[in-house]
Amino acid sequence: MTRRDRPTGNTRRGAMDGPASGAFMRVYAPRAMSDPEAELPRRWIDAACNPLVADGLEAIYHMIADQIEARGPSCWASGRCCNFAKAGHRLYATGLEAAYLIHRLGRGLPITAVDLAVTRGDCPFLDSNLCTVHRIKPVGCRVYFCDASAQSWQEDLSERALTMVRTLHDRHGIEYRYGEWRQMLGLFAVPDQNASSH
Repeated sequence: MTRRDRPTGNTRRGAMDGPASGAFMRVYAPRAMSDPEAELPRRWIDAACNPLVADGLEAIYHMIADQIEARGPSCWASGRCCNFAKAGHRLYATGLEAAYLIHRLGRGLPITAVDLAVTRGDCPFLDSNLCTVHRIKPVGCRVYFCDASAQSWQEDLSERALTMVRTLHDRHGIEYRYGEWRQMLGLFAVPDQNASSH
């Protein structure tokens, strides 16, 4: 486990309040949290709706794709990397990355989907050993490969990409939180009846 695999307590106060939060957050209302935390998911959604922030995150994702293509690790589409309990690892991501995925998904993620993924020990977007959000997945998913030959370079690439994500937060005044993937997704989960409405 690298130091980036562990959540940090370092956060920076900053708001990206904007017009995106209105109707959007009526569907993507965060689960009940303590008052100081309640506004974070809305601010992360607002930031993910900001074209400058989205373009910055996508540029990081493209950099990772270029690095992966240059190295050519094997992916067997086995779903092992997404089955955290069986693989013996956890996935961590930032609140902004979770918000970006939820925004780009265009629909709510049902609370039961997150809860069932926690029970199963896998990702709520894993279906028949395939990722259903491949194009919008977070840094940790993009960098990790089960291929043993990837071990020598994937940690360095992960560190580099996460530093870039942190810089993006700082540049746009977005509060930084890094946590376990399903917990971060849970901040944006909606009651099941709201999952398909938009």
